[in-house]
Amino acid sequence: MDPKIDLQVIHQGYDRETCWVHARPGVIPGDPPIGIVTSHALRLTGMDVYYEINDTRSDDGGDTWQGFIPHKEAFARQPIPDGREEGVSDFSLQWHAASSKLLGTGHTVMYENDTLGATNTRPRSTAYSCYDPDTLQWSTWQKLKMPEGFFNAGAGSTQRHDLDNGEILLPIYYLMEGSGSDKPYFGQYCSTVLRCSFDGQVLTYIEHGNELTHPDVRSGFCEPSIASAGGRYFLTLRQYESGYVTVSDDGLHYPDPIPWCFDDGGELGSYDTQQHWLVHRDDLYLVYTRRGAGNDNVYNHRAPLFMARVDTDALCVIRETEIILVPNRGARLGNFGVAKFHEDEIWVVVSEWMQAIAPDHHNFLTCEKYGSDNGVFLARVRF
Repeated sequence: MDPKIDLQVIHQGYDRETCWVHARPGVIPGDPPIGIVTSHALRLTGMDVYYEINDTRSDDGGDTWQGFIPHKEAFARQPIPDGREEGVSDFSLQWHAASSKLLGTGHTVMYENDTLGATNTRPRSTAYSCYDPDTLQWSTWQKLKMPEGFFNAGAGSTQRHDLDNGEILLPIYYLMEGSGSDKPYFGQYCSTVLRCSFDGQVLTYIEHGNELTHPDVRSGFCEPSIASAGGRYFLTLRQYESGYVTVSDDGLHYPDPIPWCFDDGGELGSYDTQQHWLVHRDDLYLVYTRRGAGNDNVYNHRAPLFMARVDTDALCVIRETEIILVPNRGARLGNFGVAKFHEDEIWVVVSEWMQAIAPDHHNFLTCEKYGSDNGVFLARVRF
């Protein structure tokens, strides 16, 4: 059955000093289910300078949404002894059925004088928080405790999978020792999948799988996302020149990833940004951005936002199934999230990131001239 897309704008407009980014959905089961979308403000004159997480909520199945509400206490930056501050970013949501909690995971980000530090001097951890639908509040963010050696490691912009027994398969990425850079986010990252327990309050590391990396020292493999379909586990990974994919029988151990391509052998063209999964029954879909779509006006070709079905045996995208979820209006759409609303409706949420291509990354007018206004889009994918 071909999916149908119902696209709506749930928020629009910004103050031209900050814009809403990292808009990600979560769904709390009920009749009707409660929709939650988190996002936070990005300072347009900086590089990845984020402020506390906000949320907006829908109690009528996604038809109407309140304005963004800040959660300053739960997501406040925390001072650390050397004078820097530590906050939370790249936050993604998913309902954890075993504990009946909406659990969000992301990673910490370090600032000095409201500026992002270099990766080789910046520790990073997986951060997490839970939402209480009765009080409408998030718990104060915590860090996942990890074994020695994971100095710069976190689950930023990753997509997890919850097992039937309540355990969590949580992909993370981390820097290899000595591979840091004097530039933020650059380095030869490794990706791996953690197996964790969660008791409704504390997320606990149990073990991790094999470590995957790419020889390109500009990125390695980062922002991994996992999904389960047909009894196997699929992992998609960001790399500087291409997205990559690999498949596992146990969810922890994976063979070497291969570049994403179409079923006709052509390269997919998704590069230096994340991809995520959409699962409908036994069918697996990839959500992504790519070059080659008349989109040279957008940073790293991160718009429009596409979806296509995956051939799970050949590990490729079926070209004839490709559809546009969110159009190109001049702003990047590379940071997005996916949530299951019910069995036959899945939500994809993304916000227009109002920073432009080189040489003037901070010129939001370049985005606006194509029609973007920091819209937050909800694409309902219905089967």
